[in-house]
Amino acid sequence: MSKPRFTAALIIGAGSGLSASLARLLAQQGLKVGLAARNPQKLASLAAETRARTFACDASDPKQVETLFTEAERTIGEPDVVIYNASGRLRGPITDLDPAAVSQAIQVSAFGGFLVGQQAAKRMLKHHHGAILFTGATASVKGYALSAPFAMGKFALRGLAQSMARELSPQGIHVAHVVIDGGIRNPGREEPPDRPDSMLDPNAIAETYLDIIMQPRSAWSWEIEVRPWVEKF
Repeated sequence: MSKPRFTAALIIGAGSGLSASLARLLAQQGLKVGLAARNPQKLASLAAETRARTFACDASDPKQVETLFTEAERTIGEPDVVIYNASGRLRGPITDLDPAAVSQAIQVSAFGGFLVGQQAAKRMLKHHHGAILFTGATASVKGYALSAPFAMGKFALRGLAQSMARELSPQGIHVAHVVIDGGIRNPGREEPPDRPDSMLDPNAIAETYLDIIMQPRSAWSWEIEVRPWVEKF
């Protein structure tokens, strides 16, 4: 059974956690990697390690997202793997939340996902080939107290992914949503010694993303959940 071949990956909302693990793994697979963030200077060491190109982009701005894809095409080639990791987090009692801040959080989590997905689809449809992955969270399927804006954005992103999967899969584009249910381990945030592997290892999550990307089209997944063994669900 033949597996799909990919040449260039664009990761939006890149940082030092999961995005860094994804960049390293995809680069090891021979893909050219692009990393986009509002502040690309923070990605300098990761870019040097993975030979990635960095881009400045506010994912909630339509013009900046369009420009991002144009610049990515010019520098790494047309991305046939696009991963949306950006999200807006805002906590507080529902009665105290600032409407403008809530709007911005939803813009980043959901509207930004739409903008990125639209630009990716426009390019991938020409070739009937590509993979678009959206990073979800526990809040994608379960809203928590004091976290309404995050749940609103993540619920919307999940709906976007499901709709795009049904529209684009018959046209050769694999769209998937990954529910990350639990805290992700990173420098300065590790599980206690008496609870080993109680947090998600970003390298392990990246392996799951790669497995999804490489799925043959006869057995595509539109959604996968990952959680540490101790997590309640």
